[in-house]
Parts: sequence; C-alpha cells; structure tokens
Amino acid sequence: MFLRPLLDLTFRCITLATLLYGPLVVAGVLSNQAAIDTARARWSSSSQTGWLTRILPPSLEAASLPEPDSPGAALLARYCVQCHHVPNPAMHHPDKWSKIVDRMVVRMRGHGNRGALMKEMMGDLAAPDEEEVRMLIGYLRRNAQKPINVARYPDLDTAGRSFRDACDQCHALPEPSSRTADEWRRVVGRMERNMAWMNRVVGSRPLPGEPQLRLPDILDYLERHAARAR
Repeated sequence: MFLRPLLDLTFRCITLATLLYGPLVVAGVLSNQAAIDTARARWSSSSQTGWLTRILPPSLEAASLPEPDSPGAALLARYCVQCHHVPNPAMHHPDKWSKIVDRMVVRMRGHGNRGALMKEMMGDLAAPDEEEVRMLIGYLRRNAQKPINVARYPDLDTAGRSFRDACDQCHALPEPSSRTADEWRRVVGRMERNMAWMNRVVGSRPLPGEPQLRLPDILDYLERHAARAR
C-alpha cells in the first residue's frame, strides 16, 4: 500500500534534484528523503496520527529544502520528521530558532512538555548530540525568514490584513519587497496548498466572525509592494 507512493515520490525527488542541483547531490537528497519517508510512515500509522499531521503542513520534501545536500538538511531530515512533517526554515526568523530547537531536543530526549508521550508513541526517538544541535541551529538560522519591517507598511492591518492573517500562521511574515510580482505569484501558488491544509483560508465550515481570507487579496497586496523586476 505504501510502496507505490514512495516509489513515485522517490522518482520525483531524483528528477527535481538532478535538474536543480546536478547529479552530485542526488545521493544526499535521496538519503534525506528516505529518512523522511521512513519516519512519516511510522508516525502516520500510529494512534496519534490525527494531531501529528496537523502540527505542520506537508509542504516540503528533501529536494525542496534549502542547501538540500548539506549536513544541516540531513539533520533536519533525520531528527525533525520523527514526529511531524518537514519544517520549513522560513517558518521563523533567525532569532527564534535556537529556543525552538532546544525545546524540541528536550522532547526528543523524553522530557518536558509531551516528552513522555513522544517516547511512548514513537519508541526510541533519536536525539541530536550537542554538535549536531549547533549545526542544526546554524542551518535553520542561515535559511530563516527575514521578518517584515512593519513600519514600512502602514496599510498592513487594512489592505494587508489577508496577507498578514494567512501567512503568519505558518511562518514569519515575509517582507513584501523581497520579491518581484512574478516571484510572488509563484510563491502564493505554492502556498495555496498550505492554506487549504490550515482549513482557515480555505474551509467549508468557517467559524462565526472568522475573517474569510482570499488569495486574490493576498496576491494583490504583495504585487503592489513587490520589488521591481530585475
């Protein structure tokens, strides 16, 4: 049952990694993807799969990670996917990653909030040593999201409300001027699946009083504040 999807995913990763980065990095990307698939198969069949699948959106695979053949990407694929989908380094700005990694390492070692549950649910979780923690934090900080300078956008709470409310649910709010309009169109298209996963931007049962966010509003705001095409 699992074999065909995994084979299809492996083929896509080989193709994407070869096209984007060349044959030298394919082995590292495939090794990372194998670790991701193994961990995902384990926890997605557990009794806790309902809330585990809701922790992070299933938006990244090994080939789409920044620096996909780096030691940092390998550590992300080895440790962070033991209990949830692959985290995007752009989820947070650089200063937040150190505390987040430290908190997750405590859990992986079976302590702290949900630590005992993690151990019981997953069996023997692997935890990084101190050098690996340092490397992982460095990788995440290096590829973290540069946060928005809110002072530059006085319309963020009005015209930019859809952009603000949708995008900061999964990652640090990005700087609109950091990309061109064409680049934003591609990014928003890729993020649409994440917003559907959140069941807030796209949802069949909105809560009373909950703002209904529209992709055209998000894209319009980003395009108006985008960088000029180079």
